Amino acid sequence: MTFVDGFLAAVPAANKDAYLETARTAADLFLKHGALSVSECWGEDVPDGEVTSFPKAVRLEEGEVVVFSWVEWPSREARDAAMPALHADMEANMGMEAMPFDGQRLMFGGFQTILFQSN
Repeated sequence: MTFVDGFLAAVPAANKDAYLETARTAADLFLKHGALSVSECWGEDVPDGEVTSFPKAVRLEEGEVVVFSWVEWPSREARDAAMPALHADMEANMGMEAMPFDGQRLMFGGFQTILFQSN
């Protein structure tokens, strides 16, 4: 089964175009280094929860939108092997200090795919 890196972020709504530009650059780099696909999702129906929720997880502030993203890899081994060169390319090509969101509130993790269904 594949391996997925998942991301959750709070992005100022006013920075949507800048975020999309950054996401496209990152997606090109992920794919260059062996990722199978990259998905970026802009929150439209992301309710507040009483105990837990996406907005609570990223400490969403007024004027921000929750963004949910994932990168699919052929395997964890492929992802792990790609990371050193991918990080070097990102630092060289993306200007990490100028990200259009607060990176300190970015959540991420790697997940083994245990079920995938599709039509």
